[in-house]
Amino acid sequence: MTAQLIPSRRAFPSDDPIFALNAEAQACKAAGASVLNATVGALLDDGGQLVVLATVMDLWRELGALDVAPYAPIAGDPAFLKVLVQRHWPTLASPGAACATPGGSGALGLSLRNFLERGQSVLTTAPFWGPYATLAAENGMGVATAPWPSPGRPLNAEAWHGAIQRLMKAQGRVLVWLNDPCHNPTGRSLSAADRAVLAGLLREAAALGPVTLLLDFAYLDYTREPAAVAAALEDYAALGAEGSVLVGACMSLSKSLTLYGARSGAIAFPWSTDPALQAALTQSCRGTWSNCAKAPQALLLRLAADGKAQAHLAAEHQHWSEVLADRARALDAALAEARLEPVHWQGGFFVTVPSVKPDAACGCLKAEGVFTVPLPEGLRIGLCGMKAADAPRLAQALRRASQSA
Repeated sequence: MTAQLIPSRRAFPSDDPIFALNAEAQACKAAGASVLNATVGALLDDGGQLVVLATVMDLWRELGALDVAPYAPIAGDPAFLKVLVQRHWPTLASPGAACATPGGSGALGLSLRNFLERGQSVLTTAPFWGPYATLAAENGMGVATAPWPSPGRPLNAEAWHGAIQRLMKAQGRVLVWLNDPCHNPTGRSLSAADRAVLAGLLREAAALGPVTLLLDFAYLDYTREPAAVAAALEDYAALGAEGSVLVGACMSLSKSLTLYGARSGAIAFPWSTDPALQAALTQSCRGTWSNCAKAPQALLLRLAADGKAQAHLAAEHQHWSEVLADRARALDAALAEARLEPVHWQGGFFVTVPSVKPDAACGCLKAEGVFTVPLPEGLRIGLCGMKAADAPRLAQALRRASQSA
C-alpha cells in the first residue's frame, strides 16, 4: 500500500458497488452465461444498446469550435442556467442563485458544502440512491432517513416529523434531499397530499432554524403521468415562493438528454436573489472543479431556440416513457403470476422489490444469472436496462430468491 496515502483513505472498495455488479454481470455474459442485468443505470433499447436521443445528437453535431473549446463562466453561462430552470418552471424569469455543475452529483455535493457543517447529516428518503452516502462521507457528513411511502399508503408524517426535529435539535439546521417526482429507486412519486404534509413539516421546522429543501430532478422526462409531474413542480414552486423554506433543485442533462458523459447540470434556487448565496456557490465551483464544460451548455441554448427540435425531443421522451411503462406493466403482471407484490411504477428508471434479506436474495439471483442491486429495503431493478420479455424470468427468480434467502 502506498505509504503516502493517509490512513483514513486506505480501506475503500476498488469500484463503486453498482458499477462493480454491472461489471460482474458483463463478465458473466462475456463468458457465455445467460444474464439478465438489471443493475444498469442508463436507458437501453430492447437490443441492449444505449439509447442516445437523436434530437440531441443532431444538435451536438451543429456545435462549432467556439461552442466547445472556450472556458464557460465559473458559475456557468447565465443564459444556460435560465433555460435549464425554465425547462422545469417555464414561467420563471430568472434562475435565481444558481451555478453550473458536473451533473446532478456535483449539485448535491455543493449543497453539502454550503448548507451543512462537517459532522452534520443530510435528511433523505429510505430507500435512497446509494451514492448519496458516498457524497456525504466525502464531505465528512452523515445521512439520516425517513421512509418513502409504500404503494397506496400516505407519507408517514410522524416519522418525517421526528427525523426533521431531531436534526434541527442536534445541528440547528436541516437540509433535505428529495428525489421527487419519479423517485430513484422506487419509481413512485409523492401524492399531492404527501407533498402538502411534508411542506407543513418543513414550514414548522423553519420557525426553529434554517431549512433547505433540495429537489433532485433526474428522471422527470420519463413518466407515465406527465400531468402529475407538472402538478408536483407547481407545488414545490409555491413552497419556494413563500420564502420560509429555501427551495432549490439539482438538474442534470445526463438522463433528460442522454448526455451522461457530458457531465452537465446545475444547482439553482430560483426564489432566492441573495448575493451571498450566489457568491458562496460560485466560490465552491472555483474551489472544486473551477469551470464546467461549455459544449452541453451551448447545446441546451440551441435546443431552447429551436421549436422544431423541442417538439422532436418531446416525442422521443414520450416514446421512451411508453417503453418504460410497458416494461413496468410486464413486470407487474409477471410478479402477480409469481404471487409477489407489484411495483406500481410511475416514472424514472428504477423500481424496488422489497426483501427482508436483500444481500442473500441478491446472491441467490446471481446464481441464476440475474443481477440486481441490493439496498437495505430490498432489490433495485433497472427497468431502463431490461426488456419486457425479461419480466417472467426476473419474477420467477425473485420468487425463488424470496423462498431461499
